[in-house]
Amino acid sequence: MFDAVRKGKSEYTEAQREAWVPEIRSGEMWANRLAAQDLFVAEDEKQIVGFMSLADEGYVDFAYIRPAEQGSGLFRQLYESLEKHAISVGLQRLWVHASLMAQPAFSAMGFEILEEQRVEIGDQTLRRFALEKCL
Repeated sequence: MFDAVRKGKSEYTEAQREAWVPEIRSGEMWANRLAAQDLFVAEDEKQIVGFMSLADEGYVDFAYIRPAEQGSGLFRQLYESLEKHAISVGLQRLWVHASLMAQPAFSAMGFEILEEQRVEIGDQTLRRFALEKCL
């Protein structure tokens, strides 16, 4: 997540990216948040290269791909696994708050924009999109 936000191509300023992800996330609170969700993870020989998570009520909480893997089709692979799982557990809708960089990828997967939003993080304002897809 840190690498995707802080080291990848971005339409956000450095100050906005630092407010969004000030440091590598770790610790009990982070572990508990992830443990409460269904995770879809891609790894290479050395590290995790991307992940997505599905939270309650069909919310796609996290969707991050390391910069070196962006554009490789990994987003699609992870998303297809997530969607297949969502259908298998009876979800009828997926929804997400997507960054300016993630919105095109979600739209390519069939999500429709519900609205553009602005979210305050510290002293920064970031644009994002609320999207949904009916399954």
